[in-house]
Amino acid sequence: MDSNTEIKTLQHFIGGRWVDAEDGAAFDVLNPLDDSLYARAAKGTSGDMRNAVAAAKSAFPEYRETLPKDRERWLLRAAEIMEGRKSELIDCLIDEIGSPIQKAMFEFEKGLTMVRAAAGMCRNVRGETIPSDAPGKFSMSIREPLGVVAIITPFNVPLIKTTRLAANALAVGNTVAHLPSEMAPHLTVLFAGIVAEAGFPAGSYNVVSGYGREIGDDLTGHKDVDFVAFTGSTVVGQHINEVCARNKTPNTLELGGKSPTVILADADLDQVVPLAARSIFMFAGQACIGSSRFYVERPLYDEFVKRFAMVASRIGMGDLRDPDTVIAPIISDRQRTRVKHHIADAVGKGATLVAGGEWDGNRCQPTLLTGVTEEMTVCKTETFGPVTSIYPIDSYEEGLEKANDTEYGLSSAIFTKDIDKAFHFARNIGAGMCHINGPTIHDEAHVPFGGNGESGVGREGTDADMEAMTELKWVTVQL
Repeated sequence: MDSNTEIKTLQHFIGGRWVDAEDGAAFDVLNPLDDSLYARAAKGTSGDMRNAVAAAKSAFPEYRETLPKDRERWLLRAAEIMEGRKSELIDCLIDEIGSPIQKAMFEFEKGLTMVRAAAGMCRNVRGETIPSDAPGKFSMSIREPLGVVAIITPFNVPLIKTTRLAANALAVGNTVAHLPSEMAPHLTVLFAGIVAEAGFPAGSYNVVSGYGREIGDDLTGHKDVDFVAFTGSTVVGQHINEVCARNKTPNTLELGGKSPTVILADADLDQVVPLAARSIFMFAGQACIGSSRFYVERPLYDEFVKRFAMVASRIGMGDLRDPDTVIAPIISDRQRTRVKHHIADAVGKGATLVAGGEWDGNRCQPTLLTGVTEEMTVCKTETFGPVTSIYPIDSYEEGLEKANDTEYGLSSAIFTKDIDKAFHFARNIGAGMCHINGPTIHDEAHVPFGGNGESGVGREGTDADMEAMTELKWVTVQL
């Protein structure tokens, strides 16, 4: 049956078994392109979540003793299975969350890399020998898995986040209880099937679908959860941080952003403009690291606005399986309302709509705003849509100051040929990530990915997750 018309029924994956919700309830998952019914997913209850955590806890004592070669083999086998199911995963990314084909292919390749990179972690769960002042005492540290890792993943890059967080946790010997976004459960269900086929023991990876507002606290606040990894909004992240604090549960939070790009007068616009478009319009701006603020030195400002508007007007909004299509549908009616409000509020208060602002069904045209002032919502608040503001600056120093004028601190970028200014910016920007002569949208499996301030707590990535998802124990032997 065609992937566009088949209505799928999705179950939880708990303790190595596919099960319905405790009370038999289900919820609709909609295709964001036209809000048609895509799937019906098990609607998790508090009891379902407790069962998932219990399964992960029960599996942990045995799973933590698995050999590095076993976890390595299972992860590499999962990557092989992913490659064999590439078309199914890409279809899911297109039809469940509205990814254009190029974005879906990009995400698949990134997800594959995440799993393979995690396999390399298995042999690096290590401590060190430590000099001791006590005569005849052998001192060392050993690194051990924490236990049950709870992960909550977003809709926008569900395969990247699922593969990174789940694979890294499993690689170092933890077990996992996973709550995916209610807008992307099928993708995670597919990955659960891949994990099971790869040979991971029952209970090592568990998935419960449902609404975070109803059962999220049952996961993050569970006394048997030893670590929480969350990607999502700043508001929800703050709540999770407070919930975790009650049990002193460590966590990493990858939250929202208002990422700036500074363009200095010596920048090459032929290089800059295509990368600028990529940095905000990929997946219709539904990316926390999207560049929603551009600060351009005046000698280039008018020409940049002109060229950027021309590119924005030509960006593809056709069939999602057409390689020329870039703009995705906005995921939900609630988020569409938010994007519309940000644009209308800015224009109503005097901003100039240089490009876009109109809608084609559930898709917003690439939108450029100038004349944005601080009383406009779009100035300081994350839009999470294909909307960006362009501001003139008179100097590098002004650009740095304005780039730092935010509560967020996720990604950032600067375009210049001046190496001194480039590195000064990198050292002084209050963001967790900085890209020189590159777009704000960039990620790799092994980098410390994350932000400061309202953009989150901690970092993700193989090395960062090794530190976060294990703990050191000091051991001495008196000889």
